[in-house]
Amino acid sequence: MAINGEEFKQALQNWASGITIVTTQSDSFGLQGMTVSSFSSVSMEPPQVLVCINQSVSTGDGLKESGVFAINILSSEQQSTSNLFADPNKYEERFVNTPHTLGHNGAPLLTDSLASLECTIIEQIAIGTHWIIIGEIQNTHLNDGNPLLYYKAGYHLIQNHS
Repeated sequence: MAINGEEFKQALQNWASGITIVTTQSDSFGLQGMTVSSFSSVSMEPPQVLVCINQSVSTGDGLKESGVFAINILSSEQQSTSNLFADPNKYEERFVNTPHTLGHNGAPLLTDSLASLECTIIEQIAIGTHWIIIGEIQNTHLNDGNPLLYYKAGYHLIQNHS
């Protein structure tokens, strides 16, 4: 018998992860972005990543329409940005005061991120409640700094990474 959702959630809180914001832009939905911790590399050759997002959010529809997205890996200075892009009640405010530029593929790149990966969607698979979206990286943009981490339902910083 499978465990319930709450048990699964509690178990996953023991996994420390970086925080990303997935962004896209489409004709029907405009600029879109959401905070995501379910992100992983898939392949080095060709360079591919995956991200998982709930099918109930419109960002998935925007991704499907545009065929492109960016993964913005957040720095330790972007906790408020992470909260903003995670809050469903602040959808319209997400890009108003968040410094960004548009990448070569048209997806928003958050200026202060440690890295932004411009991707073309090669697969979008519905699994359970979520989309698994696999993208091939077309361009990267890198900045210096420390990552924003999430562990035990809270943000954490690396104190000494040398």
